[in-house]
Amino acid sequence: MKYNVVVLGGGPGGYVAAIRAAQVGKKVAIVEANHLGGICLNWGCIPTKALLKNAEVFDLVKNAKKYGIEVGEVTVNWGKMIKRSRDVAKRLSKGIEFLMKKNKIDYIPAFGKLLDGTTIETTDADGKKTQLKAEKIIIATGARAKYFPGMEPDGKQIITYKEAMIPENQPKSLVIIGAGAIGVEFAHFYQTFGTEVTIIEALPNILPVEDEDISTELEKLFKKRKMNIFTNTMVEKIEKNKSKVKVHLKSGEIIEADKALIAVGVQGNIENLGLANCNITVEEGWIKVNEYMETSLSNVYAIGDVAGPPWLAHVASAEGITAVEHLAGLNPDPMKYDNIPGCTYCHPEVASVGLTEKAAKEKGYEVKIGSFPFRGLGKSMAVGDTDGFVKVVYDAKYGEMLGCHILGAEATNLIAEAVIARNLETTHREVLKTIHPHPTLSEAIMEATADALEEAIHI
Repeated sequence: MKYNVVVLGGGPGGYVAAIRAAQVGKKVAIVEANHLGGICLNWGCIPTKALLKNAEVFDLVKNAKKYGIEVGEVTVNWGKMIKRSRDVAKRLSKGIEFLMKKNKIDYIPAFGKLLDGTTIETTDADGKKTQLKAEKIIIATGARAKYFPGMEPDGKQIITYKEAMIPENQPKSLVIIGAGAIGVEFAHFYQTFGTEVTIIEALPNILPVEDEDISTELEKLFKKRKMNIFTNTMVEKIEKNKSKVKVHLKSGEIIEADKALIAVGVQGNIENLGLANCNITVEEGWIKVNEYMETSLSNVYAIGDVAGPPWLAHVASAEGITAVEHLAGLNPDPMKYDNIPGCTYCHPEVASVGLTEKAAKEKGYEVKIGSFPFRGLGKSMAVGDTDGFVKVVYDAKYGEMLGCHILGAEATNLIAEAVIARNLETTHREVLKTIHPHPTLSEAIMEATADALEEAIHI
């Protein structure tokens, strides 16, 4: 079985790469051992957002009184709620199978590994082995949950994001170790439904990659909701008994809960791929690539989480397209990572792009900083969702938008304006003079820009 391109892995990097390769006239196969769509579609981005929508609806109905709407007792069908999330994932996975057929891509449900630079051995669920020949190979095998010694997941009491998405029963108490996007999203979800949540983060702030003002304000809002938050705190070990876990902190304190969720990062799926057979370089657990996603073996590419951070679905898709266009000789722009939006779907949402205020100053920029609270917007007041603010970081000399950071309703949609502005090298004056529709949440970006220029109207 000979192909121009074989893709190992069917996540948002792999299946996008396969479709783009088919579009440019290549004969393509995609090898995926589990379900098309990868972690993102089956266990990450999509089903978690379905669960978070459930939380949003529950919170809205529970607080309907403030909108003048009286409802009776609100109850939760936990099993039905979890099933809805799984059904969404299944429908989308089937949709990707359709896209494979539409683009005449051979879908091979098996595990694949490299025997050499042009030969892939696949093993299906029955143990049957097949060999494929490929002119070009794209490795898109993703990553999995990381954990440290002393806190190994057992899938029952010590869990990862997978088990957190499909619990048979809601835990009364949950300790979340790690306050990145995954940890914070699950903290919001479970606490909304009444679970007592404790967050433990080794760094000084929750969402430590975000601008400090954003992280600090979100922590205040979470504490207002009665979440227990420990920052600058290390976990020594997790002890299990019949019905509880005891999380031992290095400070000597012990926190008891029904379950512990490990959310301390991910590690690349590089095992058993035959990388050593092909002398493909691995550094710190990730496949090393250049700006066109080529590995140390020129006809083999690696994209997405297995090629290292940032571990984001939209980055994997962009890398997949770049890799395919490069192997097809279409001279794509090299991958750049300075304008990648990051999103966290808690409530209020968090979204950002570019440099934080601290990072901009450390790089030597003289900056203009502006911020605008959502409570100052008519639209926010009208919909009853006023928490949070927009913060913009501009270069004082040339007016370039260095960064934009949003905490608030619809933040993950609003951030696209800043991403486009940065891509087009738009200045603060151009953002300010772009007439924004009223009443909308998008006005907050214009208003924050006005504040940076000391021309604020509404604060």
